[in-house]
Amino acid sequence: MEVIIDDRDERAGVKFKDADLIGIPLRIVVGSKNLAQGQVELKIRRSGESSLYAIGKVVAQVRKTIAAEMSAAD
Repeated sequence: MEVIIDDRDERAGVKFKDADLIGIPLRIVVGSKNLAQGQVELKIRRSGESSLYAIGKVVAQVRKTIAAEMSAAD
């Protein structure tokens, strides 16, 4: 698994647009509002699906999503 952290001093929309242009397949958004609730947002680029996950469970969900994408490609 390869991770890119976009910590540039840019607006979120600029970062999201750049991630889409590069073709980043999964995006985890760590924002202050969701973080206060112990959650992060996971967005799947291919389907456009976006869901909130507990911080401690998002890595497992990412692995599950990657496995599902890989088996669908076979």
